[in-house]
Amino acid sequence: MTAPDASATTPKLADFLCFAVYSANLAYGRAYKPILDELGLTYTQWIIIVALWEQDGQSVKSLGEKLFLESNTLTPILKKLEAEGYLQRRRDPADERQVIVSLTPSGRALREKGGQKTLLKATGLEPEEFALVQKTVSRVRDNLIRHVNDN
Repeated sequence: MTAPDASATTPKLADFLCFAVYSANLAYGRAYKPILDELGLTYTQWIIIVALWEQDGQSVKSLGEKLFLESNTLTPILKKLEAEGYLQRRRDPADERQVIVSLTPSGRALREKGGQKTLLKATGLEPEEFALVQKTVSRVRDNLIRHVNDN
């Protein structure tokens, strides 16, 4: 009797969705680098600015929830963006425990400075395919978060 061929039953690295997402994230980082270097931002700073373009005047708590960042990670980045003049932080007069984050005119101007560039074309996907992949990956993320929270 011969042993079963382990290579036929053992998943390969390329078979793991987690690796596909991880390596796509790395590829996105490399593709965004020239855009972000031109703006003088890191990727995390960039997504904070984009989230504030979408909804300015958010609390640090809601911003952290939206970006999946803990306060101890988010706060130093916000301080740096504030020092660079892109945003301001202030206590919420209605609840002094909350800090509200708002873009400055310089933060809003980043959009015109090159922040409107996207990598849609670089993905090689048609707009409909891009939207489907984005929604599917978001659904996977949400389901995984729900799984972790339920266990």
